[in-house]
Amino acid sequence: MTVRSRTLISFALMAGLLLAVALGQSWSVALAIFNLCLISAVMALGVNIQWGYAGLFNVGIMGFAALGGVSAVLVSKAPVVEAWSVGGGGLFVSFVCVALTITAAIFTYRKLHPGRKRALYISLIIIIGYFVTRYVADPAIGAIESVDAARTGYLGGMGLPIVFSWIVGGLFAAGAAWIVGKVALGLRSDYLAIATLGISEIIIAILKNEDWLTRGVKNVSGLPRPVPYEIELQHSDWFLRLVERLNSDMLSTLTSTDKADALQKLVIEYSGIFVKLCYAGLFASVLIVILILSAKALNSPWGRMMRAIRDNEVSASAMGKDITARHLQVFVLGSAVVGVAGAMLTTLDGQFTPGTYNPLRFTFLIWVMVIVGGSGNNLGAVLGGFVIWFFWIEAEPMGLWLVDALTSGFGDTSFIRTHMMENAQHMRLFVMGLVLLLVMRFSPGGILPEVIRRPKKNV
Repeated sequence: MTVRSRTLISFALMAGLLLAVALGQSWSVALAIFNLCLISAVMALGVNIQWGYAGLFNVGIMGFAALGGVSAVLVSKAPVVEAWSVGGGGLFVSFVCVALTITAAIFTYRKLHPGRKRALYISLIIIIGYFVTRYVADPAIGAIESVDAARTGYLGGMGLPIVFSWIVGGLFAAGAAWIVGKVALGLRSDYLAIATLGISEIIIAILKNEDWLTRGVKNVSGLPRPVPYEIELQHSDWFLRLVERLNSDMLSTLTSTDKADALQKLVIEYSGIFVKLCYAGLFASVLIVILILSAKALNSPWGRMMRAIRDNEVSASAMGKDITARHLQVFVLGSAVVGVAGAMLTTLDGQFTPGTYNPLRFTFLIWVMVIVGGSGNNLGAVLGGFVIWFFWIEAEPMGLWLVDALTSGFGDTSFIRTHMMENAQHMRLFVMGLVLLLVMRFSPGGILPEVIRRPKKNV
């Protein structure tokens, strides 16, 4: 089977599974899964850029996704004017203190020779800067968090369209990745994994506890949408006429009263589907753009150089390549893509909840997508995002159906049947493990393995 045929068949089967959900459950459920599959595919592409291109083992995906999520709050929410008036000035002064502390520490580091004197001066600068910053920042933060704490208690954002947060989320994640990369990319792969996981946990801890910035665990809800609201569609004449036209054959057989009731139910159902289709169009556009750019990068001289570094760093270094600089470059690019996906996910949810960011959902599940789809293959990463998220969502109803079928011979009051039905939701982890084992057994390179194109020899 050719690579092209395998790719087409794989995506066709995935489309068939989504169609089966649409026909067996509902179009609304299928579109909800499809939208999350699109976002998961973007995240998987970001990880594939780091691991598939350069062999960087980043286990801090959760932190970069969270930075994308917080960007949606900082961009789209309206500023809280009273909070800015009581604490904005103090926070600005505290940021100036931090900047002066960092500048003084760097200046001292460069001007003094290595030794105890330099270490002592830098330590004194950092300690003094810390206490001065806290002295200025603490009263400002307290004042901000006391402003209508039940509804706000934070500074808010810039009040811009939330779509801009997708770009800002990528920039936030890229900036954090640059700082992390400068510190950690010189480490061995296993130490890099530990470092990135620890730093991502620090990011989540900050977002959970700094209420003045993100409301912490009180969450930020009601984020504005880039698509219409269902209630607006349900009261729009053009949408009512569209639904009536699409269902004219069915409605024509009903009486006036029944027709009005049926039309109202259809409008409610179709409004939800229409909104999900709008989201799907936006997310698919982002995925396609990132996929095209990733493919061009992979097939360019830069991509071939990255794979050469991945396969043999010693040889690449001997050829004059700056390994650390290239690793930093690809680490920043991959993290930026994850940040974009994190902002997209928060946009879809309509709320930012720092407590939901955990390594299982936002790190290890994304890694499974890349491994199952095929690391080093952009289309494989996209397919892995669809396959794994589909089974992650559908494993529970599939498990309930399977357990119900297996225990149908027992009575409804049977302890075995009751116990099995109550624990059927745990089939999700079993299904994930089974999918991963089957792929690793029969296709170790993933469903769509990386394609190595070797130059033809001249005869």
